[in-house]
Amino acid sequence: MKNDSKERYGSVSKTFHWLMAVLIGWQLFKFGDRIAEGEHWVGQTLVPWHVSIGTLLLVLIVLRLAWVMTQRHQRPAQDPATAMLVKAGHGLLFAGMLLMPITGVMVMLGGGYGLTAFGVEILAKGEEIAWAASLGSLHSPLAWALAALITGHIGIALFHHFIQRDDTLKRML
Repeated sequence: MKNDSKERYGSVSKTFHWLMAVLIGWQLFKFGDRIAEGEHWVGQTLVPWHVSIGTLLLVLIVLRLAWVMTQRHQRPAQDPATAMLVKAGHGLLFAGMLLMPITGVMVMLGGGYGLTAFGVEILAKGEEIAWAASLGSLHSPLAWALAALITGHIGIALFHHFIQRDDTLKRML
């Protein structure tokens, strides 16, 4: 089933969710770059792809948000007692997923580095841009906040599955 329904998420929503989960997980390995100044396998093999994967995630989140808008009346129903918390949590996750690559682009532009993804130059190197660098300075704090939100998201999904034993997690599997 391609579209979402009141019982479960469709294949498009599931593909967006799990593909982005893997790519965001990859991106979070950037935290490992802070250990031993990146002189280890994470810093040498995964981190060099950070800008390219971030650019891909920007495209995916825009497509995912467009998809969510087309499915908003067909998505699985929420428990009325927690619906506002669920919407707020998902809203914060989507905001974080959108702001991370945007602030990442601002880091690159603000520093005058340009933007190259998967070997393709998207924006040429240039002079430093102070306002973009200023916005880009939010990238790292947002990464920590998004990591906390993701941890909470996973924790709540596991709580629903193992403690409440409802079908919340199964709707996305």
